[in-house]
Amino acid sequence: MSERKLMSTEPVTGNGGDLLVQVLREAGVDTVFGIVSVHNQPLVQAVSKHLRFVPVRHEASAVNAADGYARATGGLGCALTSTGTGAGNAAGSLIESLSAGTSVLHVTGQVESRYLGSGRGFIHETKDQLGMLEAVSSYAATIRDTDSAGKVLREAVSRALSTPGGPSSVEWPIDLQYAGHVVDATPIVVEQARPAEPAQQVDALAAMAAARRPVIWAGGGAARAGGALTELVERWGVPLLTSNSGRGAVSEDHPLCVGNYATSPRGRALLADADLILSLGTHFRSNETGDYSMSMPQRHIQVDVDPAAPGRVFPAGLPVVADVGAFVSAALELDDLGAAVEPTWTSRACVVRDEVRTAQRTGLGDHAVLCDAVRAALPRDAVIARDVTIASSAWGNRLLPIHDPRSNIFPRGGGIGQGLGMAIGAALADETRPTLALVGDGGLAVHLGEILTMAQERPWLVLLVCNDGGYGVLRNMQAGSGERPYAVDLTTPDFGLLAQSVGVEYRRIGGAGEAHATMAEAVSLQVPVIVEVDLASYGEMPAPFTPPVTVPGK
Repeated sequence: MSERKLMSTEPVTGNGGDLLVQVLREAGVDTVFGIVSVHNQPLVQAVSKHLRFVPVRHEASAVNAADGYARATGGLGCALTSTGTGAGNAAGSLIESLSAGTSVLHVTGQVESRYLGSGRGFIHETKDQLGMLEAVSSYAATIRDTDSAGKVLREAVSRALSTPGGPSSVEWPIDLQYAGHVVDATPIVVEQARPAEPAQQVDALAAMAAARRPVIWAGGGAARAGGALTELVERWGVPLLTSNSGRGAVSEDHPLCVGNYATSPRGRALLADADLILSLGTHFRSNETGDYSMSMPQRHIQVDVDPAAPGRVFPAGLPVVADVGAFVSAALELDDLGAAVEPTWTSRACVVRDEVRTAQRTGLGDHAVLCDAVRAALPRDAVIARDVTIASSAWGNRLLPIHDPRSNIFPRGGGIGQGLGMAIGAALADETRPTLALVGDGGLAVHLGEILTMAQERPWLVLLVCNDGGYGVLRNMQAGSGERPYAVDLTTPDFGLLAQSVGVEYRRIGGAGEAHATMAEAVSLQVPVIVEVDLASYGEMPAPFTPPVTVPGK
């Protein structure tokens, strides 16, 4: 266990909002996202007075923004919503935070405590709101009296920050928000992952020392072990594959970082020839394993904090239930690490790293130039929040170099429309550097109202909209199956007029020759900018992107 020690303060009396502000300060939160309501006014009022309250336009975006804030800072994000419909609106984004294990505190209102569970139709009341929150959160609780409010809030924060993390939801009856509370400082205890069982670790380390052609596969659980993982890759001299979530744990310009290319032909060949795989904190998601069709080495060391993870997808004869960082640090103690590795295996890793990128650039054509322009315009540590769109799937999730895991923000659950909210949260977490939101017109339309939040808060944020007039990923999938496209064509706004109407800068990219200069200019303005990539003008990719999903019966 570890504790975050706080400066002691004399207890004072305040309402629920004052208590919430105290707990958020203890957790290092200075910005909160949400929508004010008759059932959360004391909370919003206190946050607005003492911290920064960002009034988003939809409760789902409040959670997305808090999620982006948490990922960018490596700490806790906070979202405030109303009860009933408001809490229901937040549920989808809580599923994303749950999928990603993001540390989010979601505080939602509730009807007066005397009416809880009465079913009489009190305004904003809904059936079993706590049950809904339990289904989409890693922890959920109800504040039932003023004496326990501080304990409930701090337990929620602790659960969100403890390994493996995830969103905590707290519902707070409105009468108890207005009531008097004792506001004092209390240490928040964050539980750390347990160390590996000695026998598990000894067997795994022995296998590592003997391996001749090992491969590392790093997932999101390896994100905070980046420095040690980089040292392990270098000393062991082995190729590093990553999931999308594991990107940036080792900078993707490292010569041994093959990256998120396991399903490519060269990535599959590398795995087929390996004699051992060390997987670190990964779910082995279906879209990153060819629906689990990949050939894996028979010897598999799977390290994960979740006891149920080893062997869940691929057989793992050498399971290690432990924190990834602790295990990697133990591996670095091996005196003979890398002694058995074939020299040609290390050189092959470097070759494969370059080959997979060269092959992908060929399929992208001029769209690779757009990828290059984005990277050239942004600092190495700039957050790049990628929504589900062709640009993200085709090059943003692989070819676009990521150098820091905190800059690698995307919807891990695969839900469309969350990118702008995440980008706003990340941008407001650190306003000294630019943030990029990479979205499609279809995904942006899901929460188009957050352009107003962007205009109001004015973060240093470039909203790069790839406009193909609809759901391009599904359009390509339908066309690739020989079907006439259906339900994928959408009316889109004139983005130039839209930007003008809300007082936001606008730029347009109509071809590859304009990409570098336009992106550089947009970033240099240090204000919110909408940059539209007019794909009808820009041109198609030589190899149209289709999602790696299996269609039953085909």
